Amino acid sequence: MSHAAVWRPPSPWPARWMGPALWLGLAAFVGWNLWNLEVDAARVARGLARAGTVFGRAFPPDFQRWELLLEGIVESLQMATLSTALGTVLGIPVAIMAARNVAPLPVYAVGRGIVSVGRTFHEIIVAIILVKAVGFGPLAGMLTLTVNSLGFFSKLLAEQIEQIDRGQVEAVRATGAGRGAVLLYGVLPQVLPRIVGLTVYQWDIHLRQSTIIGIVGAGGVGTTLYNSFSRYDFDFTLAILLVIVAIVGLGEWVSAWARRRIQ
Repeated sequence: MSHAAVWRPPSPWPARWMGPALWLGLAAFVGWNLWNLEVDAARVARGLARAGTVFGRAFPPDFQRWELLLEGIVESLQMATLSTALGTVLGIPVAIMAARNVAPLPVYAVGRGIVSVGRTFHEIIVAIILVKAVGFGPLAGMLTLTVNSLGFFSKLLAEQIEQIDRGQVEAVRATGAGRGAVLLYGVLPQVLPRIVGLTVYQWDIHLRQSTIIGIVGAGGVGTTLYNSFSRYDFDFTLAILLVIVAIVGLGEWVSAWARRRIQ
């Protein structure tokens, strides 16, 4: 007499030993990383002690050299503003090239290539290259932020262009308008709010980045900060950091206010 087979739900693991084995492998991998990076309690304790010394020497913050601090802040603001303007002017045509619904395939490939290259390298790497090319100072920083803006701005704007209403574009094209007129009257009005929003957002990002790339000699308040660290002027360093926090916070508020206004 035959017996009906009893159905059993499949086991969540192909074998019972695989779950513990995976956890054991993960623990071994984390342990290997900790050992390879020389992370140990004694080293961490020494670091905390040195950090305490640095913070102790940083209080109270020294604002007596406010002229030097103001010069660095003005440079950072100039770098952020000019690079945002250049990035927007250059980014709009690149975004059109990188939008598949308005650009022919060869042009689209070139546009996507420019976007990819602009997004490949971190701003610190670009800053190091441009410092070597044009020398120390805010020019290298401004060019660095422009390259960074080109990749970021163009990618997001191209994605917005690919989502536009095709009906409005076809209506303009039906009047016999050329490609330029189609872009001007059929595409641009639909993405203009996005262009304004991305420009404001990019300025906010560049304001933050300008305080970082100065560490490699690309101008701005970051260079002032690096020089104060090099001279062990930790009280002046703290003053710079506090001002950077205030400037970035102000930039965040301006960015949020502008985005609310254009919505």
